[in-house]
Amino acid sequence: MLANDVIERPEMDWVPIVFGTFKGVALCIAMFFAVKWHYDQGEKLERRAALISGAKITAVFLLAVATVSLIAFGLSWKLGLDLSY
Repeated sequence: MLANDVIERPEMDWVPIVFGTFKGVALCIAMFFAVKWHYDQGEKLERRAALISGAKITAVFLLAVATVSLIAFGLSWKLGLDLSY
């Protein structure tokens, strides 16, 4: 290869830029409508009902996290993986 040779690059360099931009815009639009929908639903419910449903969702989420953690640690212990630092 000589110093004057030009390395040709593929013409597909624009694909990640366009797809990444589209993904970012789509996610932002989806987040906007999700927040708007939840805000509108919150106005319909009474404050007490909203707090109760929020507490239920939080409890289910924490239970799911604890379950996944226990399964992961139990499986890693069964497989003999070293969990110490």
